Order: sequence, then C-alpha cells, then structure tokens
Amino acid sequence: MEQFKGQPRLPKFAVPKRYDIRLKPDLSACKFAGFVSIDLDIVANTKFIVLNAAELSVTNGSVSFTNQGFSKVLRPSNIDLVENDEILVLEFAETLPIGIGVLTIGFEGTLNDKMKGFYRSTYEHDGEKKNMAVTQFEPADARRCFPCWDEPACKATFKITILDVPSELVALSNMPIIEEKVDGHLKTVSYQESPIMSTYLVAVVVGLFDYVEDQTSDGVKVRVYCQVGKANQGKFALGVAVRTLELYKNYFALAYTLPKLDMVAIPDFAYGAMENYGLVTYRETALLYDDQHSAASNKQRVTTVVAHELAHQWFGNLVTMEWWTHLWLNEGFATWVSYLATDSLFPEWNIWTQFLDELTEGLKLDGLAESHPIEVEINHAAETNEIFDAISYRKGASVIRMLQSYLGAECFQRSLASYIKKYACSNAKTEDLWAVLEEGSGEPVKKLMNLWTKQKGYPVVSVKVKENKLVFEQSQFLSSGSHGDGRWIIPITLCCGAYDVCKNFLLQTKSETLDIKEVLGDKTDATSAWIKLNVDQTGFYRVKYDEDLAARLRYAIENKFLSATDRFGILDDSFALCMARQQSLCTLLTLMGAYREESEYTVLSNLIGMSHKVATIAADATPELLDYVKQFFISLFQYSAEKLGWEPKQGENHLDAMLRGEILTALAVFGHELTLNEANRRFLAFLDDRNTPLLPPDLRKAAYVAVMQRVTSSNRLGYESLLRVYRETDLSQEKTRVLSSLASSPDPKIILEALNFLLSSEVRSQDAVLGLAVSREGREIAWTWLKDNWEHIFKTWGSGYLITRFVSAIVSPFTSFEKAREIEEFFASRTKPSMARNLRQSIERVSINANWVLSVQKEEHLANTVKELAQMN
Repeated sequence: MEQFKGQPRLPKFAVPKRYDIRLKPDLSACKFAGFVSIDLDIVANTKFIVLNAAELSVTNGSVSFTNQGFSKVLRPSNIDLVENDEILVLEFAETLPIGIGVLTIGFEGTLNDKMKGFYRSTYEHDGEKKNMAVTQFEPADARRCFPCWDEPACKATFKITILDVPSELVALSNMPIIEEKVDGHLKTVSYQESPIMSTYLVAVVVGLFDYVEDQTSDGVKVRVYCQVGKANQGKFALGVAVRTLELYKNYFALAYTLPKLDMVAIPDFAYGAMENYGLVTYRETALLYDDQHSAASNKQRVTTVVAHELAHQWFGNLVTMEWWTHLWLNEGFATWVSYLATDSLFPEWNIWTQFLDELTEGLKLDGLAESHPIEVEINHAAETNEIFDAISYRKGASVIRMLQSYLGAECFQRSLASYIKKYACSNAKTEDLWAVLEEGSGEPVKKLMNLWTKQKGYPVVSVKVKENKLVFEQSQFLSSGSHGDGRWIIPITLCCGAYDVCKNFLLQTKSETLDIKEVLGDKTDATSAWIKLNVDQTGFYRVKYDEDLAARLRYAIENKFLSATDRFGILDDSFALCMARQQSLCTLLTLMGAYREESEYTVLSNLIGMSHKVATIAADATPELLDYVKQFFISLFQYSAEKLGWEPKQGENHLDAMLRGEILTALAVFGHELTLNEANRRFLAFLDDRNTPLLPPDLRKAAYVAVMQRVTSSNRLGYESLLRVYRETDLSQEKTRVLSSLASSPDPKIILEALNFLLSSEVRSQDAVLGLAVSREGREIAWTWLKDNWEHIFKTWGSGYLITRFVSAIVSPFTSFEKAREIEEFFASRTKPSMARNLRQSIERVSINANWVLSVQKEEHLANTVKELAQMN
C-alpha cells in the first residue's frame, strides 16, 4: 500500500465511467450517510483500487467489487483510508479481472461548517435558525462527500438520488428532477443522469427557497433560488442569465447543453460563486439585487459574476482542463468572456475600460519575485487553493485579451468555436488551445504564448528618442526594482500624435530601433508629437518613457488628447515604476497633478487607490509632509466632487453613480472637513429613516467611512450606530458596506473592537475578511490581534483560501525590514502549504514598501514639489 502514498495523482489502472450516488443528509444532526456504485473499467492488472476520500468513514462490510463477466462478488482484504493523501486504498486478495465492473461503497460524513465538501449553511425562517445542506467541490472536495476519482480528467456520468429530506424543502442537483416520492413528512428525490463531467462540478443543495423563473428562446428553463421573501431580488440576475445564455450560444456556436439552469443564493459561501454544471451557487452579494438598497457597483458585480459562471458552462464544464496546472484555461477565459457579455448587455458601462482593473491586479501580483507562471506545477491537490489568484484569473484574462487583439476578434472567435467543438465532453491542456488558434490564424501562437504562460513575470519596455530614432528595450519588470532575466515576444502597438498614426510590430529581441519618420510620415512634427506605446493597454507589459517623451504625454493628458485607457495606462505604469524606485515620487506626483480635470470613472478609481498608497508611504517616509500630501489629494479630487455633487442627477449614468461614492470616500479619508460634515448630516437622517433620499445606496459606504473618521473611544456614537445598521438589515450588501467601513477609524482601540466583532457569531465566517482594511493608525494593533487570535483564525479558516486574505490584508501594509523579519519569525512554525506562497508574497510586499520609504527619504526636491502641488487649485 505504501506505493500509493505521497503521489500527486491517482494511479491509472481503474477508470470510472458512471456514478450512482445516494445521499441522505440529516439537517438537524448535521450528518449524512451515503452509498455509491461506480462503474469501473479495470484497464491493467492490479490487486488494488485507489480513489479519493477524505473526512468520511467507510461503512463496515459495505465495500465490494463485481466484474460483469463473473458472478463472484469480491470483497477487499484490506481497507486503508490515508487522511494525509486523502485516498482510500482497497486491497483485494486476487488480481481484479480486466474489463467493466461495479465498485460499491457505503459511507458516512459530517455536514461541516468549513464551506467546502458537503457542508451546512444557516438561515432564519419565521425567526427560527435553520440549516441547509450545500456542496462546494472545486478544487478537490467532492472526496469529502463521496469516494470518487476526484481529478478533472476523470470524467464520468452521475445519477444522483437524495433520500429522506423534509418534504417542504427544495432539493436541487445538476439535472432536472425525474421523480419525487413523498412519504409522510419526508421525500426522496431522483434526478436525470448527467452528461459526462468532472467530479468538482457535481452539486446538491437542500433548503427552503423561493424562486423566479424564465426560459431561453430554445426552451432552457432558468431559475434563481433565494431565501423565502427575497424572490424579487433574483429578477435582475435572472434577466442577465437568460440573455447571456443566448449570447454565448451565438459566440461559441453551440447551445447550452443541459435542459435547465438553476442559480442559487447561499448565505454562507467561501468564494464569489461556483459554476457547478446546471446548478450554479453564489454568495448572496453576487446574485441578489434590490432596487431600493443595492448600489450601482452591486448591479455590475451581479452581472459580471453571472456572466463569468455561465461562461464556465462551456469553458470548464463542457471542455475541462486536464489538470489544475491548466486552471487558467477555465478562469482566465471565464473572466475575459464575462466582460464580452457584460459589454454586450450594458454598453453604457464602458466595461472594457474597467477591465483595466483586472489587468492592473494581474500586473501587481506578477511583479513579485514570489509570483508563479500561469501554467503552474501542482503536485498535490492541497496546493490548488492558492492558485485561484490574480495570475490564473486576471493575468490569464489579460493575455487572452492581448492575443485576441493581436489575432483579430473574428479569427479568435472562429478558432474558439472550433476548440470547443473539438474538445467538448473531454479535457484539454493549454497547448491544445494554442494548436487550434495557430491553425485558425496561421500565426505562431504557441511560440508567442508559451513565453507568457510558462514563465512568470512580464516585461517593461523602455523607449527613448535618439537622433530621430525610437529605441525600444525590454527587460523583466519587478516591483522590488531588481532585474529579472525573462524575455518575451511582445506585440508592440504605438500611436504618434494621433490615433490614426500607428505602428504595430513584434519585439522579439532585447532591443529594436525604429525611424520616427517611418512612423510619422509628414503628418506631425517629430520633435513635439506625443508617442504612446501599448495603445489601449491591450498588452500585458509596462512602458517606461524617457523624460522628453513623458513630458509630451503629460501635455497630451492635460489637453485631453488621449483615450481613457491610455490615460489609465500612463498613470499606472508611472506608479509601478515609482514603487520599483525607477522613477522619483516627485515625477509621479507631478503626473498625478495632470489628472486634476479627469472625469472617467476607471481612471479616477485607480488614481484614488494610488493616492492612498502614496499617502501611507509618505506618512512613513516624511511624516512632516503628510498634511501637504493630503491637501494635494483633496485638491486633486475636488474638481470631480464638485461636478458630481452629493445628489444623484435624474437619468445620470451608472459610472457617475459609482464614481460619486468613491470620490467622497477618498475625500473623507483624507480629512476633507466639508465632506465629513455633510456625510455625518446625511447619516443622521438615514438613522431616522432607512429610505431617506439623502443617503441612497451609492453614497452609503462613503458616509459610513466618513462617520468612522470621527469615532474615538470617547466618542463612540457613530460606531454604535453603524453596528445597529448592520444588525437591523437582512441585505448582505448592506452588511458588507458596514463591515468594510468599521476598521477605518483612526483610533486603535476602536479598530481592535471592530476586529473582535469580525470574530463574533454575528458575522458569517465568509464575511470576516471583508472587515480587515484597517487605517494606517491601526496596522500595529491589527498585527497584534492577528497573533493573539491566530489559533482560532487558523482553526476556523485554515482549510480554505480565506486564510490567505487574513495574512495579506494585515501583513502587506507594513513598511519596514524589522517588521518583515518579525512576521517571518512568527509564521516560521505556523505556516501550512495552502498559505505558504501567499505569506511569502505578503512579506515581499513589506520589503518593497520598506525600500520605497528609504528611497523617498532621499529625494531632494520632494518637499518643494509637494508644497507647490498642495497650493495649486
């Protein structure tokens, strides 16, 4: 038996073809029993059957194997459940006959509270607390519900029956119900057999629900299930789902393959959502939309998440990655396609401009030495949780966008449809996709893309003017400022002086030179024309301009010559170069000053995020300048704040509604008195009347943060009032707004109280991580709190991916080498494989911050620059 331990994958001598699963959940005792019959093809001589099982007990005498050609029932001579490897090893006295046989296993397990496997979620009905039973199997937790070959390549069909559930409850699975037998207060529900699929997509939900229903033009029944009384909040997502299924049918040239699609809001849910085939599960905040109390950002979140999960019904469920190394094929594609769908449904949202947020998050993580390639070696299923990150999702989506932009939209779409047709009901690897795209386009896709998916990191392209020539040079960008040795084939796009004067080429070597005249023709003066690389930010790389070119671009920004995506890119690259100490903070602040009249949501949202980070670095490097820095940022955002005002305009667009809240939140955090006073006035009106027009949903987060700015241990009223709002609402989005504001007080005692509240029974464990964004004044107290409560935190969240959020949120904001060492020492004996990579990334961020602080302290002209900028209006 030893030969099977410590292996990354299961042995291949038995291949599952069909599962017949019977599950009997007991919602009051929080247990379940089950029985599975698996049709197996024994393809090689063996005395062993090895499959996955974890946290299950196998019922004595229930295990047997029968070969179709022999009437003899074989029982194992030895049964070993290896918890470390999550495998069940069955040893038989004789060699098993080659061919098809049936393996049967009886088992029992616990409906756990860890939001993985077969687990329990709680809800209230008529004032009484109740349990529902829910599954979450991705990446590797189907084995916690029934013994199985829990690897994506082991596809099979599934026949599921749920036994003895209370007859008033709804019991759902991937397929439609074929029979419901009621026996007194209990019922047994059987479902149609599924098409071939991977174990991580199997799903079961048992609870009390209302639903709303619609259908697509070709008769697919679509339902949104939510808690009793909340059915109306499912209508928006229902409309999005029906339209998105139609859209994907046309885009992928293949209709959705199941007869029904159910989407269910689950009160306790670790991820945002899960794409189970035909039964998609969601956090409430990602599926429900309330006309009265949801914000514009909530509406957008519901749309993109629904579009992402439905994209998986093709990319992931129909065509599945062969192993977790290729997870990005699922997640990168679903992320990219969700923007395609959202843009088609709501063109006025400018969602492709907002896609730049995905790009930036990918670039941020991938600028770390502790990043990983898109195609990452996974040697044990336990490592998989950590790669559900910005590399698989956001860098994945960004390189797909880069490739689509290079090949052209039509060619790309045709090739994708061929890929789905070719690998439907099967598994694929990254190179399979490249081969299809190469065939469809005639371009060397594999050679180009392997450099982007098989090595970590990305390039920065430096560009300078030298004797009427443009000189380009690539090197690996690292946020630490050190030089990596990566090389890429880079699709360079550039515009000179106007968007119709452009040039595209592949930078395949370290450097390349272009004659400016060749690009410009006679159209523009070569000495003054602005030159922008990476037009519309379609490439996954950064650009560093020489001083002359940077000044021309600053002029182009001030005079509104550039598109929003290009304005975003210039600023984002400059910020990254400043952090990597390849550009001074003076240069960055002067560039930020050029955005004083910026009005585009995505650009301003990024500018706001940057300003918070710069303020933290300035506070640690040059505390005497902090007030000037804050004053500069207040003056930077006031133009937009005054233009937008506090009152939503009749018929204003979605983006202005989102921007107003973000701008006012920023002004509150930087201590703008007028904003703080107005926010407090409106908040008091809201406390008297939750439906007051003075505080619509889009403004609430800003008001909550503003209220917390003035809360201290001797002036607690605002904090107590926010807790009251939290306790009185049953809308998850409202609870989220409150939680994410509580720790923004500058008073460490209040911050400690807010952090302790996150660990109380009043906060669902899925939501605790939403309250970890503490103010700069709270960093130390938050770190002490994390250490003091580590055992409890690890016990509660340590088995899933949420533990990494605790670590990164509290560790990453520090800015000293001493702190980095202290953090390392604390975790030396407390880390687990599932959080090791994230911890290393967080400590690396602290070192990057520390170097940045040292570099800012050495800047000679900083004081003068900051004071000048603060006085400009």
